[in-house]
Parts: sequence; C-alpha cells; structure tokens
Amino acid sequence: MKASEVKTFYYLMKLGRRFEEAAKEEYMKGNIAGFLHLDIGQEAVSVGTMQAFDKGDVFTHYREHVLAIARGMDPKVIMAELFGKKTGISKGKGGSMHLFEPNLSFYGGDAIVGGQFPMAVGCAYARKLEGENAGVFAIGGDGATNGGAFFESINLAAAWKLPIIFFIENNYYAIGTRIGWVSPFEELYNKAKNYMPSVRINGMDVFEVYNEVMKAKEYIENGLGPYFIEAETYRFEGHSMSDNGKYRSEEEMEIFKRRDPIENLKNKALKLGIVEKEFFDETDKKIEKEIAEAVEFAANSPEPEIEELHTDVYCKECENVVS
Repeated sequence: MKASEVKTFYYLMKLGRRFEEAAKEEYMKGNIAGFLHLDIGQEAVSVGTMQAFDKGDVFTHYREHVLAIARGMDPKVIMAELFGKKTGISKGKGGSMHLFEPNLSFYGGDAIVGGQFPMAVGCAYARKLEGENAGVFAIGGDGATNGGAFFESINLAAAWKLPIIFFIENNYYAIGTRIGWVSPFEELYNKAKNYMPSVRINGMDVFEVYNEVMKAKEYIENGLGPYFIEAETYRFEGHSMSDNGKYRSEEEMEIFKRRDPIENLKNKALKLGIVEKEFFDETDKKIEKEIAEAVEFAANSPEPEIEELHTDVYCKECENVVS
C-alpha cells in the first residue's frame, strides 16, 4: 500500500460517490429523467478495475458512472448527459445508461443485461487479428451470468484464446432477485473455471481489485487467453431509483456497510500512518467544489436542438473504434 495509490484511489472513489449522491438529489428534483442506476457501495470495483486496466478497450453495463470517472471522463460532461443536455458525453441523447467515449476506449452503458459481452469478444478477436497486446475488459453484474450471451461469450473467448478479462460484480441481487433463487450456487467463478483461470475476490477492497486485475492484464497480454474475475461487492442503494430495496434486511445492509470501501481505505491508511488526515479533509473539500461545478455546468447547459433528433441514430463510419 503506497501513499500515492491510497490518495488516487480515495479521490476517485469519493468523487464517484459524491457524484452519484448529487445525481440522486437532482433526480429527486426532476432535473434527471429516465433510468438512474447508482454504484454507491461498489466504488472499489469501479476504481480498482479502471486504474489497473489503463489501456485497451472497456465494455460496461449500465451502472457505469464511477467507471467512466475512473477512466478519465470529466464529471461535468457525465452530469450534463444525465441532465439530457447538449454538452453531455453522448450529446444528451443517451442519458445515464449510455456513457460512450471512443477517445477513452470506453464503450460503456450497454442497456441490455449481458449485451456487452458478445461485443467485447468481437473486439478482442479484432485485437488479436491486429496483433496488438492491449486486450479488452468486459464488466457485468451477477444477473448477466445467467444469460445465454454470457456462456456463448466465455466459450468463444476460451476456444480462440482471446485477450479479454471477464469481470463480474456479484452484489447478490439482480434487481430484486436474490442470486440463490435463480442460480444453483452463489460463487459465480465456478461458471467459468472450466474455460479459463477463474478467481473470486473481495470487491470491497480497492487494492485487492487493483492487484487482481493487474495480474489478469499481464496474463491476457502474454497471449494466454481470457481470464475471469468475480468480485463480491454490495450496492447500498436499490437497483435503480424506482427500487426501494425493501427485499433486503437491515441486518444484511449493516454487515456490508461496515465494509464500506471508502471509509475502510481511509481508516486503514490513517492507522498505518501512510497518509495524513489533512489530505482527506482537503480532498473532501476539493470534491465538494468539483461536484457543485458539475451540477451547475449541467443545469446551465443548452438542450439539444430538435434537428439532432435524427442524427447519430446509425453509425455510417466509426472513427477511433478498435484502433
């Protein structure tokens, strides 16, 4: 545990959490419409993965705000996208579920559960044909591992030895469905262990996430084929803003809130004397300012013109994609 890593991880996780808390507030005010899926509680996964997988292509599910921030996307353009404004990363047309930025190799926010996996496999196949060692990172939730697209994807990736990391956030609930109701076992790495190296890690520990993805990245870049990681984690909010999460007990919530990845990282660093308390205080103030500026930017940005309704519907010629 290095001080520089603690500072980077803490800043990005706290920035992501405050971004989503602000997004929740703005949604309740009616400034954000459509779906809004929050990552609160799962920041160690989003930040640890993106910090480790620093090159190559990233395909994500729709709970991707913190992933996008950790990848380098400006919180202002993300918030503007949530507001449906012209200055948003997808010109205000995608909303929360479609944060797409080819310049960051971030093909995020697939709205179909598990839909990102076949596209990620296709991209990995292209990478291999081109002879590049930079691989592909595909992240999804536990519910996605019950779909046919998931099994077809891990099968082809293994058969063709493609450079791809499959990363599953196991927060135990696919919307309101407990994993044990639809799967014969809860340790999901078992679904992939006959296809590729497959591990289960603590997704509430940002260093464990970071180190495992670093190891997986080295594996796929050496041409050894795909790698599978299951991270045990937990979302503190409902599946989306329309979900009050009452299917979970207060006792269960308390157990996982004691494992809060942000507070635990801060307390551990302070206890070990690696980072001074002043850093965390100053960082918190800095983040409050950044979030306030992001909301102001989104609120004051223009709406898309009506002529934009029919543009970007089809991609005639994509630039900077898998290149």
